[in-house]
Amino acid sequence: MTATAEGTTPIVIRTPAGQVAARMAAVADAVAGPAAVSVDAEARFPSETIEALAAEGLLSALVPAEFGGAGATLAEVSQGLVSLGKRCASSAMVLAMHHIQVACLVRHGRTDTLRDFLRELVDDQLLLASATTEVGTGGDVGSSVCALVVEVDGFRVEKQAPVISYASNADAILVTTRRSADSPASDQVLVLCRPPGLELEQVGEWNTLGFRGTCSTGFFLRATGPLGAVLDDPYGEISRETMLPFAHLVWSSLWLGIATDAVDQARRFVQAEARKKPGTLPPAALRLAEVTSVLQQFTDMVRSAVARFEEFQDDPDRLTSVGFGVGMNSLKVSASTLVVDVVRECMLICGLASYRLDSPFSLGRHLRDAMGASLMVNNDRILAHNAQMLLAQRSE
Repeated sequence: MTATAEGTTPIVIRTPAGQVAARMAAVADAVAGPAAVSVDAEARFPSETIEALAAEGLLSALVPAEFGGAGATLAEVSQGLVSLGKRCASSAMVLAMHHIQVACLVRHGRTDTLRDFLRELVDDQLLLASATTEVGTGGDVGSSVCALVVEVDGFRVEKQAPVISYASNADAILVTTRRSADSPASDQVLVLCRPPGLELEQVGEWNTLGFRGTCSTGFFLRATGPLGAVLDDPYGEISRETMLPFAHLVWSSLWLGIATDAVDQARRFVQAEARKKPGTLPPAALRLAEVTSVLQQFTDMVRSAVARFEEFQDDPDRLTSVGFGVGMNSLKVSASTLVVDVVRECMLICGLASYRLDSPFSLGRHLRDAMGASLMVNNDRILAHNAQMLLAQRSE
């Protein structure tokens, strides 16, 4: 975590498990919400929000208590991300991606180097990023062009990544790479890369329709480090058991936050219309009732999926089953579709007021952020993967 002033480090409050969601919601209301407009307009990193989360010790919420973290559940973090997604989707996405990497370290990193890093993460509230995509793979995160080079004093890797979200603001990056130069593209490992052994050369800019504050530019990455920074389990196993399900769950949580705020704004609009003509039901009230029903289905879907992961999280056989994989992929496709549907319906309810950028009922940013959901690991790719798994699935 970057110091707030030269030579000083912020005091970190250790938020205990059970209060994580409430404290995330407080940061969302007090810090993320007021900064959201400028973060979006300037396409800048939401530094004030991340600093506020770090000051509460929330960057280590998922780190077990034995390493000094809160030991929070996924359900708590999911609930907090809904609150953050309501106020600033870019801030929520940064935190979600960070927590995906923390979960990978907690569940799959067992070397002394990685365990020491978890303690350091807690003490210094370090921010983690991820480099899984690579030029030359066609967007397939399950294959790598670059390879880990093992040397006498550690490892070396070079990777051309078309996207590394908030890399310039991260304290460390988890990078996928082939296990060795002789390994096939799918034989991957995940390695923790950090300064002073990490060099980043930015390639291109980040000027997008939505999620502008994630600052997801391309980089040429060069890194060296100790072999203990390589996670123990193969990346394929990490991906199936943790990274992919966790990603779909936390992303869906913040998308639910976007949808929830859109419905809240639509409700306030209809209530304002009703006050103009007491005793008369506004024309949009029925649409509001309908979209509220859809939002409840969305909410139940996310909560059910989170509960399912928590039930299965210590059972690798169930986490890697076809049924679980199809379910997590289906969650992502459904949630990324629903968030757009809900926001668009709310725009119909609010009418021109939602289309204006200077209106208290503006939903322009909500729609622009929502449209990116189906493109983060393209839904067509996920559906094709599901189709392949379903063909191989046996009847139970």
